[in-house]
Amino acid sequence: MFTGSYRMGDRVIKVSSIYGDVHEYCQDYRISDRSDADIDVTISGSDIEYERSRSDEPALYRDQYLEELAVYRKIAEKMPFYDTFLMHGSVVAVDGAAYMFTARSGTGKSTHAALWRKLLGDRAVMVNDDKPLVSVEDGMAVVYGTPYNGKHRLGSNISVPLKAVCVLERGDTNVITGIGRQQAYPVLLQQIYRPADRNAFVRTLELIDELTKSVKFYKLKCNMDISAAETAYNAMKG
Repeated sequence: MFTGSYRMGDRVIKVSSIYGDVHEYCQDYRISDRSDADIDVTISGSDIEYERSRSDEPALYRDQYLEELAVYRKIAEKMPFYDTFLMHGSVVAVDGAAYMFTARSGTGKSTHAALWRKLLGDRAVMVNDDKPLVSVEDGMAVVYGTPYNGKHRLGSNISVPLKAVCVLERGDTNVITGIGRQQAYPVLLQQIYRPADRNAFVRTLELIDELTKSVKFYKLKCNMDISAAETAYNAMKG
């Protein structure tokens, strides 16, 4: 077995794996070995086969890649007990505040985040381009970078207060509107990781409810022009 300790979502995680690839994948989050881990992840062959069974093309993926998925799944199962959950989205930090873009796969989350970086230059920092962790505690939401940051590996090992979440839709012109929690909630349910453990799932739903009270939500119909980023940023920065 290969072992290593990591800090993600402000929690210490010990990983014991069959292959060494996952430790290379997570190396930017590695810390000195700890015996007091908050979350202990041990991967077996059955965990890898479970990930394979969920794939549309089981023969396409190597065991090492599937093990990386299995590790993050086990982390995501435990995080709700620490007031934290996994959410699909692309997150950019600007001037110390984080903005998350979420949508169905293929809508253009990563493309829109890239437009923000083009518009704002060095002021815009990628936190995570795919699967960030979000914590909600005492009425404040914080988003964390993780190693699981998309195929282009865009992200940073940082945490930033989350100011707003924007639901993206394709459109010919750029129009952004504020939305309430009733409109935001169904989208959040689609984009969060839903734990198999019942207690963890219930806690995730509670955290989602708290999130809707902690940050502002928007819906953006947008094209893929840099003017879309300008429209979104001017509205969301408040």
